[in-house]
Amino acid sequence: MKKFFSFPSKKGGSSFRVTSSRRDGPGILREKRIGTNSFGSGYNIRNKDLRKIHKVASMGNVRKLQEILFFGKQGVDERDKMNRTALHLACANGHPDVVAVLVERKCQLDLFDKDYRTALMKAVQCQSERCVTVLLEHGADPNLTDIAGNTALHYAALGSNTSIAEKLLLHHANIEDELTPFLLAVSENKQQMVEFLIEKEANVHAVDKLQRTALMLAVHYDSADLVRVLLQQGINIFSEDAYGWTAEEYSIFNDLKVISVKPGTDDSWPTSDDEDFNFDIKGTELWIKN
Repeated sequence: MKKFFSFPSKKGGSSFRVTSSRRDGPGILREKRIGTNSFGSGYNIRNKDLRKIHKVASMGNVRKLQEILFFGKQGVDERDKMNRTALHLACANGHPDVVAVLVERKCQLDLFDKDYRTALMKAVQCQSERCVTVLLEHGADPNLTDIAGNTALHYAALGSNTSIAEKLLLHHANIEDELTPFLLAVSENKQQMVEFLIEKEANVHAVDKLQRTALMLAVHYDSADLVRVLLQQGINIFSEDAYGWTAEEYSIFNDLKVISVKPGTDDSWPTSDDEDFNFDIKGTELWIKN
């Protein structure tokens, strides 16, 4: 399930390819590993693909589930045609009581569906916080990755759910990754999640595989509020990506809010929304034109 985009090379040479899903500007496609249309969508369920244990788990029918398990009619980790277990389906549909029964019957917590997503990933993706809690408290692994390299924390970052992210971090979810949850939150303009991850000491200087900083991503995706947040963290405005582009050049290339670096020391804030925002960074000013 790989998707690609090409990035224009300032220094010449061939384009670099990474996972992506949509075009955001001239010559640039957006790097991300989770499509927003997949978030919170659960599973597409067809009855003919399901065995009885999967149907009752999907519906949240605890009594029927207990009956099936008691008489040993089907195994607790039985798979459907899409490689899903009853645990996957219960989490995707937000049935924590079913999850609790399955866990009590010693189901395997970290089995993958056809997209290599665990039940924990589905619970996070579908914002089923009580299911997340049950799984984590019984030892589900928050650091497994799906077919595209996403962890449960990536899904929490995309969903702006700081409560679920907090639970994952308390159970030792990895806050750093090739495309960190922090960079994902920046690229998706999830300001609350960005600020939460900063509080949790995420590496604000992290770069993606194209050496793009959080500031570059915020500028490219036209997130002026996040630019302000990042500048307050002392992020380097002169950093270059793998092709020698700076945050200023990103804004010019993409015809977004123009950023220019000028000599000066004035660190005053604008008095109205019509004025330019001015940030004094080590003898320079970063201007964001509205």
